[in-house]
Amino acid sequence: MTTHPKPTALAPHFDFQKVTPKWSLNPARTEITREFIFANFDYAFEFMTLCAQYAKEIDHHPGWSNSWNKVSVSLSTHSAKALTQLDILLAQAMEDAYQKVLANSK
Repeated sequence: MTTHPKPTALAPHFDFQKVTPKWSLNPARTEITREFIFANFDYAFEFMTLCAQYAKEIDHHPGWSNSWNKVSVSLSTHSAKALTQLDILLAQAMEDAYQKVLANSK
C-alpha cells in the first residue's frame, strides 16, 4: 500500500473562483460542490468512471450521487477538516472529464 503525506489546508486567501470557477464554495470554506448534467445516464456513468479512476490514482475520493443524467459532487478533505490541493486537483480533473464526455456525446 502506498503511503501518502497528510494533506494540508489551502491558504485562507486561496482564490477558489479563479481556480475552480464553476464550483460553489460553502461559507465555512471547507467544501466545494458542483452539479454536472449530461444527455443521458450512459454519459453520466462514463464521467463517473473517468473520475473514479483518477480519484483512485491520487487516493482522494469525492462525495457524489447520480440521478439519471445528473452527477452531484462535493469535495473536501476530511482528514484535514478543510479544502486541500487534492480537492483542487480532483475538481480540475472532473472538469477535464466533463469536457471529454461532452465532446464524445456530440
